[in-house]
Amino acid sequence: MKIHVRTYGCQMNERDTESVVSMLEVKGHETARDEKEADIVIVNTCSVREKAENKALGKLGLMIATKRDRPGRLVGAMGCMVQRLGERILDRVPGLDFAIGTERHHRLGDVIDRVLAGGGPVVEVEEDRELLEHAEELTGHVAGRPSAFVNILFGCNRGCAYCVVPSVRGRERSRSAESVLAEVAGLAEAGVREVTLLGQSVMSYGRTNEAWGGGHASPNGFTEPLARLLEAVAGVEGIERVRFTSGHASGCTDELVRAMAEVPEVCEHLHLPVQSGSDRILKMMRRGYTADDYRAAVARLRQAMPGMGITTDIIVGFPSETEEEFGETRRFMEEMAFDNAFIFKYSPRPGTPASKWEDDVPAEEKMRRNHVLLEDQDRRGLALNGALVGSAVEVMVEGVSLRNSSRWSGRTRSNKIAVFRPENGLASGDMVDVVVEKAMAQTLYGAIRNVDKGE
Repeated sequence: MKIHVRTYGCQMNERDTESVVSMLEVKGHETARDEKEADIVIVNTCSVREKAENKALGKLGLMIATKRDRPGRLVGAMGCMVQRLGERILDRVPGLDFAIGTERHHRLGDVIDRVLAGGGPVVEVEEDRELLEHAEELTGHVAGRPSAFVNILFGCNRGCAYCVVPSVRGRERSRSAESVLAEVAGLAEAGVREVTLLGQSVMSYGRTNEAWGGGHASPNGFTEPLARLLEAVAGVEGIERVRFTSGHASGCTDELVRAMAEVPEVCEHLHLPVQSGSDRILKMMRRGYTADDYRAAVARLRQAMPGMGITTDIIVGFPSETEEEFGETRRFMEEMAFDNAFIFKYSPRPGTPASKWEDDVPAEEKMRRNHVLLEDQDRRGLALNGALVGSAVEVMVEGVSLRNSSRWSGRTRSNKIAVFRPENGLASGDMVDVVVEKAMAQTLYGAIRNVDKGE
């Protein structure tokens, strides 16, 4: 049967979608080009913000409505919202055929078989935390793409006051380095040139459970688990770029910074969420650092790697956030000169400590603060990118631009999007030098100077 998955949320969800699609293809299903062609539509849900849940619920409702004209179609849900709601999702989404939580993705093929056999609706959200044991079943990737996500850490132990991730993704569990390296080697053999190592708090890799066995010495003398893994992944033949996300200020140790600076394949970019520039708000959020701690982490990164791209997340309108504290965040962002920032309006999430506090910043004020920071970031991004006009940047070609079919696009090592005119023989995965001719707040535009074929 033809299957289409609509994904909401973070890169972990994107990776989950890719892995279950690959698994279902192995089981004999076919990937539909879009939802109109699909016999089975699955919505991969997110619970980090109320808006994300509402989008997923709306999409599920629309897809279930199509069953009136296509009574044989199945509609299912997977991911964080399913894990949070459990059986209650059937009340929220009448007509849903199946739902599967974050720990049970490896069971998706069997669940679909049960529904097709007339055993639905089926909901599986058992909190057995067995996902690590089934990681090898979920290592498939979509063929033909030059970059790939690789899960290295499941769950999160941070316990931020506003975040549902620990309840929907579980406690931290690190994959073994041996398993990760085997997956990366397989990707390289399939033509992948860039890998992004994923974890909700990726710098915690190897801290909760043993990730490294014996028999692997670090040529550069790294002892911290993530630093060792970056070095080892970079050493896999065929891998030319290594990224990892998402970071935490407390994880920017001297050794990790040294690994990023000394291992050529590790890209000069880090997504390092700060959430607020106010120490009082950071303490309420339970982020585990002060604004000065964050400053020091960024300073270490930029001193070791001039031109380092730093992106971040910001929450505006957190309970009791004053105008003065919002101003602290605004000034902090200007000081840090972030290359990009993802700015969100606070919404209480059920079961979190912050949900018990009064959500006392009015919605219109949250919106105003959001717009102010977005405008600031556009101005800042335009200035930062404008400084690159006339210079050449290395870009890994991803393919035809989504917004202009006559142009191709890719990303720089510092994770900036670059759009350029294609040349004959250009292929996805090629490394090209692009001379920047024009810059916008989030995009570079230019022309290719040379091509490094990826054979």
